Amino acid sequence: MRIMPALFCMYFLNKLDQNALANAKLNSLEKDLKLKGTQYNTAISILYVGYLFMQIPSNMLLSSRKVRPSVYMAVTMMLWAVVAAVTGAVRNYAGLVLVRFFLGTLEAPFYPGALYILSSFYTRKEIATRVSILYAGNIIAVAFAGLIAAATFSTLDGAHGLAGWRWLFIIEGVVTFVVAFVTIFLLPDYPNNTRWLTAEERELAHGRILRDTVGREDSKGVRAGLIEALKDPRLYLFALMQNMHLNATSFNQFFPSVVKALGYTPVITLVLTSPPTLFAGAFGILIGWSSGRFNERTWHVTGCMGAAMIGFIINCFTLNIAARYIACFLFASGVYSCNSVILGWVSATLGQTPEKKAISLSLINVVSMASFIYTPYLYSNTDAPKYVTAMSANACFSFLSIACAWGMKVWLFRMNKELKQQNPANAVFYAY
Repeated sequence: MRIMPALFCMYFLNKLDQNALANAKLNSLEKDLKLKGTQYNTAISILYVGYLFMQIPSNMLLSSRKVRPSVYMAVTMMLWAVVAAVTGAVRNYAGLVLVRFFLGTLEAPFYPGALYILSSFYTRKEIATRVSILYAGNIIAVAFAGLIAAATFSTLDGAHGLAGWRWLFIIEGVVTFVVAFVTIFLLPDYPNNTRWLTAEERELAHGRILRDTVGREDSKGVRAGLIEALKDPRLYLFALMQNMHLNATSFNQFFPSVVKALGYTPVITLVLTSPPTLFAGAFGILIGWSSGRFNERTWHVTGCMGAAMIGFIINCFTLNIAARYIACFLFASGVYSCNSVILGWVSATLGQTPEKKAISLSLINVVSMASFIYTPYLYSNTDAPKYVTAMSANACFSFLSIACAWGMKVWLFRMNKELKQQNPANAVFYAY
C-alpha cells in the first residue's frame, strides 16, 4: 500500500513539471521570452539531453546498493522541484534552455529507478499491471496539466506583475518539493532491507522474485551486469521496439496544440485535452492487467499500436471536429497503454541478475527517450493544424513497433523450445 501510491504521485509530478512548458506556450511564454523559429522546439528537446545523460549511471548506482533508494529518489525529486520553480523566473531563451537541461538531468533518475524498484518487488505476472498504474501517473498528469494551467491562467495571470505561465511553474515546483519530502518515509529500499517490512516479509519479497526469474544467475556486480546487458542481442530489439513506441508518443508535448485545431479558445482547448488522456489512463491499467493475467505481450502491443495507427491516419486526412477528437482518443489510448506491456516484457526477459535488469531497463529507456530530442521538430507551426508530417510519421512508428513485437515473439518462442529440450522439467519460460 506504500510503494504504488508514492511512485504514482512522484511520476504524476515528474510529468506535470516536464509538460508545464507545453501549456505555458498557450499563455504568453513565447512572447515574453521573445522565442523565434524553432527555439521553443529546442527548449522541449534539450530537457531530454540531460534526461538521457543521467539514466544509466543512476540505475547502475541503485543496483550497486551503495545508496538507499528511498532517500536517493526523494532527494533528486526535491532538487528537480527547485529547478522547476526557478523556470518561472527565466527572462530569455538562454535561461529557458539552461533550466530545461538541468530539469532533465535531475528528473532522469526517477523513471528507470521506479521501474527497477517495481521489478524488485513484483513478479512477471504482476509487473505489467504495476507499470501501467505507474504510467497512469504520466497520463493523468497530461490530463490534469491542462486543467491546472487553465485555472492558473484564468485566476493568476498578471497577479503581482507575473504572467500566468510563471505562476504555473512556481506553484507546481513548490507542490513537488513538499511531496518529495513525504516520499522519504513511503518508498522502499531493497526487498531484503526495507525498513518498514518485517523480517519474514523481507524474506518472502526476496525469495519470490528469485523463483520467478528465467535463467537466474548469481549477482556478479554492476560492471558485469552492464556487460551482460550489452551482450544480450534481445536488448537491441526491445530498444528498437520501445523507441518506435515512444516516437509515436511525441504528440504528448504538443497535445494542446493538436487539440487547438478543433477551433476553441485556449481555456476550452486545455480542458478538452483531459478526456482523451483520462480515458487512456484507465484503458492502460486494463491492458496492463490483461497482459499479466493472460501472460501475453505480442497481441496486446499489436492491438494498442494498431488503434493508435488508425487515430494518427484519421488526423492526417480530416478537419472534421468529431472525427479529429475521436482520433485523439484512439492514438492517446493506443500509445499510452502499450508502455507497461513493453517494459514489463523487458523486465521479465532481461532480468537474469538484478544488475542486468536495472541496466537493461535504463539502457532501453535511454534509447527510447532519445526520440524526444528529435521528434519535436516534426511539429512545425507551419504544418498546423493537421500536422500531417508528424501524424504520418507516428503511424509509421506504430507499425514498426508492432513488427518488432512479432519479431520478439518468434525469437522467444525458439528460445523456449531450446529450454524445453535442454531441461524437460523446467517450468519457467519466457512470456511473449
